[in-house]
Amino acid sequence: MQRVVYDSSLRDVVTANCASFCRVTHMLGELRHAAVACVVAPAADTSAGFVITRRSPRTPSHPGQWALPGGRVHQGESIEAAARRELAEEVGLVLGPEHVLGYLDDYPTRSGHLISPVVLWAGEHPAFAPDPREVSELLVESFATLGGDDVPRLMSIAESDRPVIQLPLRSTFVHAPTAAVLFQFFEVAIAGRTTRVTQFEEPVFAWR
Repeated sequence: MQRVVYDSSLRDVVTANCASFCRVTHMLGELRHAAVACVVAPAADTSAGFVITRRSPRTPSHPGQWALPGGRVHQGESIEAAARRELAEEVGLVLGPEHVLGYLDDYPTRSGHLISPVVLWAGEHPAFAPDPREVSELLVESFATLGGDDVPRLMSIAESDRPVIQLPLRSTFVHAPTAAVLFQFFEVAIAGRTTRVTQFEEPVFAWR
């Protein structure tokens, strides 16, 4: 795909794409509400990229897995406030409400969470300071990673009639739910396409 340049024009495009997207919400019910930050940030060579972290091996939930910054929505807290708070706590990036560009579909997970993604603009010179208790590695990966003809990678499993989604990340793969949210992030915010992802399955190891 053509390189996406990180500049004010891209911010306008992402804002317009998110504004025209009709977000699908999901009843919380017994699910635990979580918000994740889908951050558009400067990558190498002035290209635009997304922020992704590898969980610390000391975290109790899915240690060592690639994930978007995020966590539990507190009682009375909005999803955008939760996403910005978790972003500051996990990677040290403090963003104000003016950095919120839009929202993606809710994604209910097999492990009992309801993920609400918030799209944010990182600013001109974002300063990251990952908390080593939660994050072992942080990447700002170019959106070009998600624009190939072989993306996403879909796999069949015996345990479900829904295809498992994977996304390439350097020498490995990102799995759902992160892969599903990240794919919609690219499709909606960058490519301007109305793409749904709740039809995509998580690998069995993520079900607990």
